[in-house]
Amino acid sequence: MAVVTGQVDFRDDLKLNLFRKSSKKVYVNESMLKKQSEIKNYIQSVCFCSNDINIVRSEPSYRRAWIDKVVSQLEPVYLDLISRFNRLLKQRSYFWRSEGFQNDQNSDIVESFDIQMSIISTRIYRRRRRALLKIKPYVEYWHNHLSKSKEQIAINYLSGIQNIIPEEEEEEVIRKKISEQLLNQRSIEALTGKCNFGPHRDDIEFLINNISVRKYGSSGQQRTFILALKMAELDLLTKTLNVPPILILDDVLAELDITRQNLLLNSVGQDSQCFISATHLDKFNQSFLSSSQMIYL
Repeated sequence: MAVVTGQVDFRDDLKLNLFRKSSKKVYVNESMLKKQSEIKNYIQSVCFCSNDINIVRSEPSYRRAWIDKVVSQLEPVYLDLISRFNRLLKQRSYFWRSEGFQNDQNSDIVESFDIQMSIISTRIYRRRRRALLKIKPYVEYWHNHLSKSKEQIAINYLSGIQNIIPEEEEEEVIRKKISEQLLNQRSIEALTGKCNFGPHRDDIEFLINNISVRKYGSSGQQRTFILALKMAELDLLTKTLNVPPILILDDVLAELDITRQNLLLNSVGQDSQCFISATHLDKFNQSFLSSSQMIYL
């Protein structure tokens, strides 16, 4: 096994026990957490690694995972919503495969699923959209700062909810529209056993001058955009929580040209604690190295 320990603000002692053949255990002040996700109540972090380019470049699941992490740090209760939705989705799929849609009793079961899914889906949708609206100004700032340009960016939440007004925030209105679509897709869902509508199918669109960064953005534009997203995440959490999260940069300089490297290094570590991993030090300027604590492994 391995043990990782740390202290936050000289108040809380955190300990993480890692085991080769069993699940990890998390302790706060020597008390084991019943839900490991509760660790977010004690420490926040923003991590940027080379694989994060997939948030901009790859399939929607990466973008959903990114926004879910942002929301969960702003509102820890959000993790419970995601967990409940995933359980419902799994139970719903199991129902279609095992029972089918054959009689009135089964109809009542599906109706119960629809009620629960519409409520939870609405809450997930609203929190995701709210987080995107909050983070957008920070993304705009960092994108301009890192690219030294005046390009117009846009971040759009692509939901499968039909006839929805983006600014429409009334929970009951959204819930009814979701319920209607779940009802309309029942016949297809009964055949396929899959729910093709809901938060698990939504996407986020990143645009530069109304052009998709994922489809048509250059490699440099994609790297700049993901870097702006991560720095914006750091700023948003700092302002919202009044505590700067830990910034973790995992060998990201290899993905950036020299201009973006210098812009990034001049921006990190000023207000928040920052950990940077690297295989070589030649890409760091001397003034940055002299002001940093070095740990060799």
